[in-house]
Amino acid sequence: MAEASEVLMSVLSTIRVPRPGDRVHKDECALSFATPESEGGLYVCMNTFLGFGSQYVDRHYKKTGQRAYLHISRTRKTQKEDDNGSGSGDPPKKKPTRLAIGIEGGFDVEQEHYEEEVKVVILPDRLEVTSEDLATMPDVVRERVSLSMAGLMAADSVSHTLQVQQWDGEVRQESKHAADLKQLDNGIKIPPSGWKCEVCDLQENLWMNLTDGKVLCGRRYFDGSGGNNHALLHYQQTGYPLAVKLGTITPDGADVYSYDEDDMVLDAKLPEHLAHFGIDMMTMEKTERTMTELEIAVNQRVGEWEVIQESGATLRPLSGPGLTGMKNLGNSCYLNSVMQVLFTVPDFQRKYVSNIEKIFDDAPADPTQDFKTQVAKLGYGLLSGEYSKPAPDPGDDPSLTPEPRGDQVGIAPRMFKALIGRGHPEFSTNRQQDAQEYLLHFINMVERNCRSGQNPSEAFRFLVEERIVCQQSLKAKYTQRVDYIVQVPVPMDQATNTEELQEAEHRREEAEAAGAPPPPMPRACIPFSACLAALSEPETLTDFWSSAVQAKTTASKTTRFASFPDHLVIQIKKFTFGLDWVPKKLDVSIDMPDTLDLSALRGTGQQPGEELLPEVAPPPLVTPDVEVKAPVLDDSTVSQLCEMGFPLEACRKAVYYTGNTGIDAAMNWVMGHMDDADFSAPLVLPSCSSTPGTTPTEAVSEEHLATIVSMGFSRDQATRALRATSNVLERAVDWIFSHLDDLESMEVSEGGRSAGESEGNREPPPGPRVRDGPGKYELFAFISHMGTSTMCGHYVCHIKKDQQ
Repeated sequence: MAEASEVLMSVLSTIRVPRPGDRVHKDECALSFATPESEGGLYVCMNTFLGFGSQYVDRHYKKTGQRAYLHISRTRKTQKEDDNGSGSGDPPKKKPTRLAIGIEGGFDVEQEHYEEEVKVVILPDRLEVTSEDLATMPDVVRERVSLSMAGLMAADSVSHTLQVQQWDGEVRQESKHAADLKQLDNGIKIPPSGWKCEVCDLQENLWMNLTDGKVLCGRRYFDGSGGNNHALLHYQQTGYPLAVKLGTITPDGADVYSYDEDDMVLDAKLPEHLAHFGIDMMTMEKTERTMTELEIAVNQRVGEWEVIQESGATLRPLSGPGLTGMKNLGNSCYLNSVMQVLFTVPDFQRKYVSNIEKIFDDAPADPTQDFKTQVAKLGYGLLSGEYSKPAPDPGDDPSLTPEPRGDQVGIAPRMFKALIGRGHPEFSTNRQQDAQEYLLHFINMVERNCRSGQNPSEAFRFLVEERIVCQQSLKAKYTQRVDYIVQVPVPMDQATNTEELQEAEHRREEAEAAGAPPPPMPRACIPFSACLAALSEPETLTDFWSSAVQAKTTASKTTRFASFPDHLVIQIKKFTFGLDWVPKKLDVSIDMPDTLDLSALRGTGQQPGEELLPEVAPPPLVTPDVEVKAPVLDDSTVSQLCEMGFPLEACRKAVYYTGNTGIDAAMNWVMGHMDDADFSAPLVLPSCSSTPGTTPTEAVSEEHLATIVSMGFSRDQATRALRATSNVLERAVDWIFSHLDDLESMEVSEGGRSAGESEGNREPPPGPRVRDGPGKYELFAFISHMGTSTMCGHYVCHIKKDQQ
């Protein structure tokens, strides 16, 4: 131990004790998905607090010179079930009673069934020092190392902090409608039992509206169970906001839902509101599971595969390279589905997996915060097969309690999810998200981080040609724009089973009139060819400003492909808005063809003999004073849009870009820009201070500068972006990508040359790089959203590999 003592003394100055706020990565390797449970355990640097698997710890030592690491190794305990259903010698594990994490009664997140071994390892010779060895060493060494070890073990890991922060799903807010709720004097009195839906006679999942006393069934869940949506439909027809779940009423309270606020809420006047309809809260007993209990039951279910299409089939689990599963981190199925498909695209494999050694070598000091490193780590994890090995057969060793036979370890992309979602109002949460929006968000990040070198998102990038013909002058205008996704409309009037749908609707109306349960509705069958035809149909523009006639007139717009990408992403637009602006999902069946020929949709450009519209700008909608730094927005229009459920910043942009011209114009802007990647990003206003020569001289963050420069921009460009956005990094990045043309022409000195020399030698900035193919495609993957609602459900991806 004398040698170990001397070595520790030599590195003592590099050993740190974690302080509050330090990021401790003790659950996952920064460069792989190794954990303390993996073979070889996890090495945590006692200076940077970064974790590394056994295959990468030497790389970190050689790069940084850090020698002291805390080695954490966990092995699963042998669990022999006793009569209490607990592990041998342990008290029975309590079932969760609260929809919460990290608090009494909530879901348990501790690793209870592992034996843990901790020791200090000194590189490069991997000299091991245990706690017992430390006891024999000089006081100065023992105290410093022991404090660091204890601090590291006591600290919350970053993954724990990000994924399972103390969270209580039962904390509810007082409804804004409760204090002044309108209740009708209609004479209705509700009996203490024997309830049924007034529309369909359902006798469970019943809700009583607290305004008019109507008893109606709840929502239909994404797996087909639950109610028939009659309580929700009643709210949409009447606007009466609050309902109480019958069967959950006790002297302590009840489940109250606010349709307007779209959440479970508190009602301080609940006893009074119930008494209005003859319900004495103090005498009621609970007969139904509360919504919290139902959610807990769902979260306890081991297999979410029970509710997908193949739940009744016998499936053979696969494993090996390219067949690695991803763990659901709580509503992360949208992320998992998108990334599984993306890493079957050769461009992403070449950029991030084939190039992984160089990416790791070039990684910054903290690779957990580096986009390329974390994408490469995920890609290698999915494709290498290292985490896709079948679990051992229980018959091999009866003393083991392995995963169910055929399952694989898989990967949990916690570090990746945290980095990609950082700063985003939706993707940084554990809520369900839209897969298409996430794909665009991820492509946007790829674009930002591939300013130089190979850009894999080019595999999806294509040019759209829009041809607008003024119906008065018959002159045309051609524009091109870049896109990554083809959004195909669903023409409901083109269903091939119209007669069946009409008969079913007639039966439903008869059942409704007779007070009987509604019969199941068949699904509309829409040919994919009809969807393509709807995509290519001319669109009529009623308020087109024609430069030829110098006035507003009618025009027709046709959209075609100016180029065809290598891989075509198609989104079937099954999510829409009802007449009441409530988002809904179309219940349709569309047979996708295995092959697709879109060559007939290629744009042809200006036709022989066709005259073009003059290049004259239309008159501005508003002429604000250039000195005004923030326009005055119509708050009432912004509020109306927000009440429809759109993000605040999107509503502000809608009002700003339509020049305060009213709700109709703003609503049209919203509907036309909902699919923009920056739809809900903050409104960034042009300012006189951002023009050349008038840039303010306040200091900018060096850290923010370094981040933007690492994306391939110059220091001058990064500085200008930060000053134009008040030093806010996320806004600066959005600003810089929306001002690329201005930045390309900046008269700044580069590389020691004068501004004049630089300008004279600069080539014109190239347009977006797009590939062009024949427009013929073969289906290789699809992502399905399962569920009837836009706000919940489950995403699953299917991928064709080796013709399977």
